[in-house]
Amino acid sequence: MLSSMNTIPRIGVACLVIKDGKILLGKRKNAHGEGTWATPGGHLQFGEKIAACAIRELAEETGLVAQNTQPLDFVENFLEGGAKHYITFFMRVEIDDDEPQLLEPEKCEGWQWFFQEQLPSPLFETISTYLKKRALEGKDPFKSSDIAKSILF
Repeated sequence: MLSSMNTIPRIGVACLVIKDGKILLGKRKNAHGEGTWATPGGHLQFGEKIAACAIRELAEETGLVAQNTQPLDFVENFLEGGAKHYITFFMRVEIDDDEPQLLEPEKCEGWQWFFQEQLPSPLFETISTYLKKRALEGKDPFKSSDIAKSILF
């Protein structure tokens, strides 16, 4: 039986960090999606703006400082056989030339840069859904749109 906590959709924020044509991904551990590659990110806290969440999660997980954030899109997923319902907002995050640090080794095996055309497998489900959605819409997954800026944020 699902607890009342599991019957409430959760809001996630994913940071698409792009540098030199590559995206930053880490291999998840000790959480749902263990063994999959995911962007930095996490749960939106009560009263927190989506961009502020992206900035906070990026710093907590990698030590990187966001210089700019841009809204991209959102996806909806039912994870773990439908036991978890997530709405995930994707934000493009620009950084300086710094390199990520592994600040949460209990949650991530390490951070690596990948070319968009050579992403590792398996990807975390929310990222796979996001990439499929953008492809179906004929949109670049790493570029913001005016619709996202006006409707979502």
